[in-house]
Amino acid sequence: MRILVTGASGFIGKNLVVRLKESKDIDVSTYDRTSGKSELSELVKRADWVVHLAGVNRPDSPDEFYQGNSGFTSALCDAVAATGKTIPIIYSSSIQVDRDGDYGSSKLDAEGTLKALNRETGCPIYIYRLPNIFGKWAKPNYNSVVATFCYNIARSLPIKINDPSSVIRLVYIDDLIEDFLSLLRKPRTMELSYEQVAPEYKQTVGELAEMIKGFRKSRDNLVVDSVGEGLTRALYSTYVSYLSEDDFIYPLKKNSDSRGVFVEMLKTETSGQFSYFTALPGVTRGGHYHHTKTEKFLVIKGKAKFRFCHLITGDQFEISTDGGEPQVVETVPGWTHDVTNIGKTELICMLWANEIYDPESPDTHACPLDPFYLEPPV
Repeated sequence: MRILVTGASGFIGKNLVVRLKESKDIDVSTYDRTSGKSELSELVKRADWVVHLAGVNRPDSPDEFYQGNSGFTSALCDAVAATGKTIPIIYSSSIQVDRDGDYGSSKLDAEGTLKALNRETGCPIYIYRLPNIFGKWAKPNYNSVVATFCYNIARSLPIKINDPSSVIRLVYIDDLIEDFLSLLRKPRTMELSYEQVAPEYKQTVGELAEMIKGFRKSRDNLVVDSVGEGLTRALYSTYVSYLSEDDFIYPLKKNSDSRGVFVEMLKTETSGQFSYFTALPGVTRGGHYHHTKTEKFLVIKGKAKFRFCHLITGDQFEISTDGGEPQVVETVPGWTHDVTNIGKTELICMLWANEIYDPESPDTHACPLDPFYLEPPV
């Protein structure tokens, strides 16, 4: 399948072209501001599909809206009609066609030209009236509030908010590209349709700014938001894409003593925290119990012996594990426990706890296991 992408050097175009080139059965041609006008006809002749993303949104004069939006669309439609083929076209329009202004008006004119092409030639037309699209590679301090917030906040630069309560409609770039790809693989039978991208998010500008500020703070307090789904997932990935190369790395606090080191890596509000610790040969760590907190230990390097003793019954047992065979050792509330490095090299152990450590209410109660048998309380 041969696909022509206009506006290929723009934000949406860059993301689409990269995804299209991942498929071995797709031949991608591109047209952008650097292309010559004479190239358009030849590119269209070879195309099975056209994804029309080219447009103008920040011109020096209003006339450029019409030249770059409706004017170029007319030239594209003329080139398609001249081929005598029914080439399907995906067009990125805007929700602003319903508003007063030259930008919306020029996009609406372009829609009208595409509709006329459909009537006259039968070329299938798929129109996307897009809201604010956000994601990697959008130009900050231009026309994307998300890109601007992410770029500036990541660099401790000021952001300007005129109305924090203003609601903004958002679509994530990867969701839009997936919709494009789905359409390219399985075109609808309708000859003219208006397409909707899902999911679409609605967020106030103030809330949006606070979410992004929270991502930056997470490097200091280590508390990461629920970045695994929905808007937070998409927004966090976008924020990270605007980090400077110097910020691809950041330090953690290392707590050291005679036993080894303990380092907290990541904390979450609902899924606990991740840490790691080391222990020198012969060193024992732990010797405490929890009422509610649970932990998972994974030895990465070295050999360890975990000992357990039930607080009430005095039942006891031990488990040995090493980094050569991945095994998770889980602590259980009501059992006092410790871990000893029984190898000849440093022990490195990963640790997950189901809650963030709270020094005011740690749920960690000292109870050494030596002597290993504890008399049950009376």
